[in-house]
Amino acid sequence: MKTEEKVYEVLEEMNIEYELIEHPEVFTIEEARKYTSEEGIKNLFLTNKKKNKFFLVLINEDTKMDIKSFEEYIGEKRIKFANEKYLEEKMNTKPGAVSLFGLLNNEEKDIQVYLDTNIAKKEEVTFHPNNNTKTIIIKTGDMYKFLKELGYDYKFISI
Repeated sequence: MKTEEKVYEVLEEMNIEYELIEHPEVFTIEEARKYTSEEGIKNLFLTNKKKNKFFLVLINEDTKMDIKSFEEYIGEKRIKFANEKYLEEKMNTKPGAVSLFGLLNNEEKDIQVYLDTNIAKKEEVTFHPNNNTKTIIIKTGDMYKFLKELGYDYKFISI
């Protein structure tokens, strides 16, 4: 099954309503903003130097990621963006399509999830369904439900 189809199937199984917006392939928040009025979320897939710990950090589109503060918060050093190999291996996706929904493909459940505290203030959030030619809009509360039902704990951070 294509990972995109898996997203729709799981959302329906979880009774999560969503709006689907189709658009040309986008690789940045700026490009995606042309097709949705919702403020976007950056989905950052990070790893430590040893590449044995992985992190999905969700932040508002206008928030600048402070890697040093994040390192201090999680007690790790030398955090950086995970390369394409690990993105494929852990989330079965590619750069430009990273999203919360990639966690569906993380069989090891070894990705730690962190949410920017500003996301909690939003009514709705947007994510690619593991395909950057579409955007899904869901209620923020349903994002928490999705994480919980998949078995992921998450922590809020102030970036």
